[in-house]
Amino acid sequence: MSPEPSAAIAAPLPGRADTVDVRYHGPVNLAGYSCALPSSSFVGRVCYDARNRYMVIQLSGTYYHYCGIDGGTVSRMLAADSVGRFYSTQVRGRFDCRITMPPR
Repeated sequence: MSPEPSAAIAAPLPGRADTVDVRYHGPVNLAGYSCALPSSSFVGRVCYDARNRYMVIQLSGTYYHYCGIDGGTVSRMLAADSVGRFYSTQVRGRFDCRITMPPR
């Protein structure tokens, strides 16, 4: 039996420029972000900008953002047995972009 693929954040893909519409924020160009597609029915995609400590996450098809979130928290979420449960207990309601402004 082969091991399951890791949901670790991948390095940014040069030349790839996705723009997603983030709820409560507007368009965000993901060029230069590190993104992962975790195995989760709730969490579709996680993209992280380490320099700005900024995460964009797709939940049930809608993108949301989190500001001032450290890379360790993002890595632990992606490595968790349940990415959705980790998000719900450790991320949601924290890292408010009204306090720490998102990058422009």
